[in-house]
Amino acid sequence: MSTDALFSALEATWPPVSSRRVGPFRLREGAGGGKRVSAAVLDGAFSEPALDAAEAAGARLFQLRGEDDAALDAALDARGYRVVDPTLLYVAPIETVAVKPRPVSLLGTWPPLAIQRQIWADGGIGPERLAVMARASAPRNAFIARFQNRAAGSGFIAIDQGIAMLHALHIEPEFRRQGVARYMVQGMAHWAQEQGAHTFALAVTQGNAPARALYSALGMTEAGAYHYREKTT
Repeated sequence: MSTDALFSALEATWPPVSSRRVGPFRLREGAGGGKRVSAAVLDGAFSEPALDAAEAAGARLFQLRGEDDAALDAALDARGYRVVDPTLLYVAPIETVAVKPRPVSLLGTWPPLAIQRQIWADGGIGPERLAVMARASAPRNAFIARFQNRAAGSGFIAIDQGIAMLHALHIEPEFRRQGVARYMVQGMAHWAQEQGAHTFALAVTQGNAPARALYSALGMTEAGAYHYREKTT
């Protein structure tokens, strides 16, 4: 699985409102939906004058995607941009992760129910990110987990070119460390498998050790990385 395909699926399943080209850069408008939909990305050959033009056009946040962006990374560092949110891409064949959920343990519904929106709000996932979900490529679905007869977690998944991307997984604090996240991920992968997806993928911050441990235990492996550079002054 190429990193280009993963980044393409990442953006298709969690898209900005719009984007525009400024030389080799693509400046994205996220409308408050977070860094992933708002950061500028380099889609061509880097040069200092091109970076000058991107900054003049308003770019103050950049997403750096691996070794190909090393020159840009160094230039941004020299200009006082700080590293933010180092993130890893995890991937697995869909059949490695997918497990049919137990009856009534996991419900998929689109558009999301009010209780799902509340769970997301509890995790800091507000209307702007719900708008990102509404823009995402189809097939897409929102899932709510039930545990001990209560709503326990919510998550979003969408598929692009056979790659199912998991986003916005939030488990309510009182239900953590009880297997809810595991069966949510497995059940959402099962839904994606039924839609024809061949690959299951997600992005997780490098510092989120519990989530990374879960994804590794499910048979997923690291397949790429990115980080942001943000202007500090």
